[in-house]
Amino acid sequence: MMTHSLHRKGSINELKNDYIVFAISSQEVNAKGSASKFKEFYDIVKKYDYVNMGDMKTGNEYSVGLEKIEKSFADNSIVHAVFTERSEVVKVLSELEKADLGLSIVVSGLIEDVKKSCKDSGTEFHTVNNSLGVWGQTNRLPKEEIIKISTMCGHGMVSFNLVKDLAEKVKNNKISLHKATNEIAKQCHCGIINPERTKKLLKELV
Repeated sequence: MMTHSLHRKGSINELKNDYIVFAISSQEVNAKGSASKFKEFYDIVKKYDYVNMGDMKTGNEYSVGLEKIEKSFADNSIVHAVFTERSEVVKVLSELEKADLGLSIVVSGLIEDVKKSCKDSGTEFHTVNNSLGVWGQTNRLPKEEIIKISTMCGHGMVSFNLVKDLAEKVKNNKISLHKATNEIAKQCHCGIINPERTKKLLKELV
């Protein structure tokens, strides 16, 4: 995991279907000329059953669309794809292993599931980042159902108040659950919101 994907909250069962696979280069080592490699990464992952895609430099498919993302890869891109099934992650990692793009490939998810995915795909498990949780005056935080949604965007671009407002609008039939989910997904510039999980959590919140 990287730090912006470390903060997802939920039970083990809830996080069983929430994976992020992304590619990044090292600015001081191999970033120069890597734009084409990000395009290759994108071409590989888009063949599989992903639920969200984004590039940190451009935006996500809900905010700018896939066509713009596809045309805008840069040497300092960080390209993300979100999956709900571990089997799809294994397929992606297997193909990326063969492609040998020279980029760092990061997988975010439950640690044991990520380990198993690496083993099943023939890739080497390398480095782990873990979150130590939230400390301080946690009594000032909103209820857990809201936090579970907002923390899917590790850069804090999905505000608690937005989630509350959209949930209220869904409850009062002012907006559909689908539109509310898409609105939340738009906010996360990197594209690491899991819309399937968001929709489920919103429905429970309503």
